[in-house]
Amino acid sequence: MKALNTLDFTTHTCDRIRTNVQRFQDKRQDVADLRGAAVTLTICKHENEAAIILTRRSGNLRGHRGQWALPGGRIDDGENAVQAALRELHEEINLPLDESHVVGILDDYLTRSGYLITPVVIWTDVDYRTLQPNPDEVDSIHAFTFSELSRVDSPYLESIPQSDRPVLSMHYGDDRIFAPTGALLYQFREVAICGRATRVLHYDQPMFAWK
Repeated sequence: MKALNTLDFTTHTCDRIRTNVQRFQDKRQDVADLRGAAVTLTICKHENEAAIILTRRSGNLRGHRGQWALPGGRIDDGENAVQAALRELHEEINLPLDESHVVGILDDYLTRSGYLITPVVIWTDVDYRTLQPNPDEVDSIHAFTFSELSRVDSPYLESIPQSDRPVLSMHYGDDRIFAPTGALLYQFREVAICGRATRVLHYDQPMFAWK
């Protein structure tokens, strides 16, 4: 499937993404009864192309087992979203980075399962194939290349009778990655790659992600 946009893994790409993300006016949500969480949109090198690190969640987890995900988890007491994102990146895929790798933050996303997710954009020159997953949390680590992320058949929107909002997913090979992960990937594409101030909070998740 032809892509809208592709970017090689270069300092020019890093500068472009940093400029687009920092120009974007991200929105925070103040919802006291939701649990705070942070995820990382970590840009890495896949051959010569830029890509986002994607994981397949462990089948042994209590919730959302086996689903596509971005490295991340709950924000602990005394942490902010950036600190939690970096900690989870280390814990889940053994990638230790500091705040100098942080490019910026995108919009908060409210999940049906009761989380307020803050997406943190990170740049690293690591080759994702050298990373080792924590088997308690992650089955495997993958690269979602910018060309795949920018496919013209993504995002895919569908209606379900249980919601008045469209359910969003992004194509990944022959599979689909649903919101919330899919929504965060879509906003990253729009903001960081294309420079468009696109919001995604109005997109819903499939029912299997509601619990």
